[in-house]
Amino acid sequence: MSETFQRIESYYAGAYWGPRKESPEECARRAEVFLAAMANVDPSFSRWFQQGRSRKDALKRPIEPTRMALEKLIRRGRDRQFEDLGYSVWAWNGVCVDYEDSGFNFKCGAYSDVVCNVCVCNLPTRGPNAERVLTVPVLTGLMRSMALAWEPDSAIATSTMHRDKVTPTGSAGTFVGWIMYFSRSRGTVPPLPTPVHIEPVEDKGTLVVLTPELLTVANPEHVELAQRVHKLLDGAGLLKPITS
Repeated sequence: MSETFQRIESYYAGAYWGPRKESPEECARRAEVFLAAMANVDPSFSRWFQQGRSRKDALKRPIEPTRMALEKLIRRGRDRQFEDLGYSVWAWNGVCVDYEDSGFNFKCGAYSDVVCNVCVCNLPTRGPNAERVLTVPVLTGLMRSMALAWEPDSAIATSTMHRDKVTPTGSAGTFVGWIMYFSRSRGTVPPLPTPVHIEPVEDKGTLVVLTPELLTVANPEHVELAQRVHKLLDGAGLLKPITS
């Protein structure tokens, strides 16, 4: 069992932005845009449930993707001790098969200097959902949804194993992965080597797709390409910690 588990390369997509004081109403507006956009990206992103004591319990707690319902949920996720830590929401997509489900959590409205606002999606790693989701068209759609809804400083969709290989801390915004997003405020993306693809996200920023195929830490060409691109992006000042 442990050997099988070790062979599974998991993937996630995360958007990160610095201190930004926002009300529950403002966070709900962004969350509504995000959920509506996600639903158009892939069928497995079309419904969500609140966390429960078990999967069965969670299935009784669907999330209504309307601004009013989301505002109520966000208010319940307020940090009870420190107002500047904002609001947190966790969700699961109701797929009751290990490694085939997805979930997301976001923290918004935080304006403390010690934490950053985030929206992170844990992605399926096997089965039909993974075969669809772990592709460039779907993940670029997801990244666009994040960029337009949350207006982050940066975002990334990548392998956790590759992340752990290339960075000792995993500090948001400081390393290269499969698909990356940089807001205009971070700087200009320089010319990058083939097969890297660059495309704009409206007037918000830029998407960088490292490789058109599934990024895996077991492929030395992927690792070498990521190292080359890291040097170029770092030289352009784009790989800075989010909270700096």
